[in-house]
Amino acid sequence: MEIQKVDIYGIRLPLKEPFIISYDTFDHMPIIVTRLETDEGIVGWGESLPDPHVTGETWESTYQVIRNELAPLVLGENPFSIDYIHKKMNERIYAAPSAKAAIDIALYDLMGKITGQPLYQLLGGKAHPELVTPQVISMKSPEAMAKDGAAFVKAGYRNIKIKVGSGGGPSLDINRIRAVREAISEETKLRVDANQGWDLFTAITVINETKDCQVEWYEQPVIAHDLKSIAEIRRTTHAKIMVDESVHNSQDLLNVIEHRAADLLNIKLMKAGGIYPALALASIAEAAGMSCQIGSMVESAIGTLAGAHLSIAKTIIKSNEMIGPKMFTKDVGEVVYHGDVLKLPDKPGLGVDVDEYFIKENQIFQCSLSI
Repeated sequence: MEIQKVDIYGIRLPLKEPFIISYDTFDHMPIIVTRLETDEGIVGWGESLPDPHVTGETWESTYQVIRNELAPLVLGENPFSIDYIHKKMNERIYAAPSAKAAIDIALYDLMGKITGQPLYQLLGGKAHPELVTPQVISMKSPEAMAKDGAAFVKAGYRNIKIKVGSGGGPSLDINRIRAVREAISEETKLRVDANQGWDLFTAITVINETKDCQVEWYEQPVIAHDLKSIAEIRRTTHAKIMVDESVHNSQDLLNVIEHRAADLLNIKLMKAGGIYPALALASIAEAAGMSCQIGSMVESAIGTLAGAHLSIAKTIIKSNEMIGPKMFTKDVGEVVYHGDVLKLPDKPGLGVDVDEYFIKENQIFQCSLSI
């Protein structure tokens, strides 16, 4: 059993509306899809969604890294040699996590298909009965965000996350948080994500002034590397703090733990380098008593289902943001949601039926490597 062919496609997925966070506005999501094929004709699908603000990778650079550096490394390899393949990738190129994720996810899809098992079974079986997804509200005026929040709660969502951190002082973000809290039911959980958009003063001010808004946690309040400020925010306020951009790899997480900088960890496959290194993060976090979330870079059905399988298989992973497919007008495959619950397929591997015709019709660039 060996991998004999790698196909790489660069496509753009259109969003239903612009996605606005503290550091950028997205009108579409540029993704890279990988297709690995074995000598027995079994196909595994992977995805990369790079973010230059987070991983330091661009769409174009990631395509080149996969094409020229990573894809050649997997040709001739057994798909189950996941540790060895990651070792080869890490020795070939430093970081580049979303590029490595595109290979890693496809390998796990292959492993599931070869064994005839849905991926979550290979990751430990179901640790949770279902996957409840939130709805995420991008940055708008307080009134517009409140309107969105009320509509989502009416549609049955039990968890609302809002994006803040636009700059200009704390008052606007305070108003956003208050407006959404007042628009949704008391039973609805509210989460706030600044995406590094605050400084220390603003973070403490906003958190203290929204103490009565029952925010479940505040995510990544200041710039990723400033663990001293994140630790001070955690120490001097009532709030639970989640880190996201601060943690890409195991060493980053050990630094957060050493600084006592966070209560919760947001793991993203695109930051970690795929499922295999994400498992290590979850284990370290569990040892430190830190609950985890599997986050999203607004991936397609491929990346979303990869995160979903991981989310349901680990007890320490308490929440997820597997919401990308809800945000696209057209996707590479289908993810089924019943209200706010993601229905994980029981088909082998990721369980996604990839629309190859759509990918080929919409590819911006493509290449194939084979032996």
